[in-house]
Amino acid sequence: MCRSHALRGQDLCGGTPLNETPPRYPHSMPLNLADALRIGRSFPDVRETTSWGAPALKVCGELMACVPTNKSAEPGSFLIRMDRAERPALLAEAPDLYYAPDHYLGYDAVLVRLAHCTPELMHDLLAMAHKFVSRRRTSRKRRPNRS
Repeated sequence: MCRSHALRGQDLCGGTPLNETPPRYPHSMPLNLADALRIGRSFPDVRETTSWGAPALKVCGELMACVPTNKSAEPGSFLIRMDRAERPALLAEAPDLYYAPDHYLGYDAVLVRLAHCTPELMHDLLAMAHKFVSRRRTSRKRRPNRS
């Protein structure tokens, strides 16, 4: 019996049983670049712009996410800014979703294969990137002038 008919005691639709949680986003619904950019624009102070001629999301001018332009990046990838110390955990957790070619190892970022990502996960990744970039901006402002 599905959740919507449970209160009435009817099993009319053959929907999700009461003891199962319905998926928020089905796995068959791959994310595309337009979706990722739309999700990113929902965060405060984020603007869609470009970086090296490719679509990008920036927080007050600081790069938060973008389409990677280096030839080592796979087509259909999206670069997400994050602390590089946390990247190995993501790479180990889901190597089919996350990767980091040699070119990007020196950057605070991870590459995401959009076809393997859900909108919910992209929201979480962009929230992490937004927090990372915003925190870095704040710490840079507080540094004393060295002149």
